[in-house]
Amino acid sequence: MNQTNAAPAVTDDISPELLKFIQEKVNNFVKWDLVRFFHDNPYAANTAQDIARYTGRDEFAIIDELAQLAAAGVLSLKIVSDQKIYSLALDADMRELINNFVRACDDRIFRVRVIYHVIRSMR
Repeated sequence: MNQTNAAPAVTDDISPELLKFIQEKVNNFVKWDLVRFFHDNPYAANTAQDIARYTGRDEFAIIDELAQLAAAGVLSLKIVSDQKIYSLALDADMRELINNFVRACDDRIFRVRVIYHVIRSMR
């Protein structure tokens, strides 16, 4: 049996909508973790310091990523008492896209494809 026919290749197309989301918004593993955190905690509104603690990441490793996700419309950013507070975007279409992404990540083959695209974008 030809092994390439046994399972879909990692380069097989992901839906165009999810591929664009991966390439433009979740283009590294830190952002992937942050998207997953906010998906799993949709009512969270926290500082970078708190988010770092909850996700097991270094605060300085996520500050730029949080800002980029906010600029991309994935997260919402509010300033409260001179502190930046991040929460999941309220936009229903973005929330649905995030939900579709996280649900698709339950599939091992999809995760392998995402990993491929993330690593490729990091070059």
